[in-house]
Amino acid sequence: MSRKCSVTGKGPLSANNVSHANNKTKRRQLPNLRSVKITLEDGTAKRIKVAASTLRTMKKKAAQAAAN
Repeated sequence: MSRKCSVTGKGPLSANNVSHANNKTKRRQLPNLRSVKITLEDGTAKRIKVAASTLRTMKKKAAQAAAN
């Protein structure tokens, strides 16, 4: 499976490792993925990979919806 968020599509980015001598080498910045179990409309449960920042936003939106 790819290292990609199922909801937002966030994936790996490329960046540089910079040493004290200012040498630059390529590296990958991977998203902070969490495996979450969700229930679908037909009642079945499915595991999806969601970025931690997306999960935080989803919890925030759910709390706001419950308050209203």
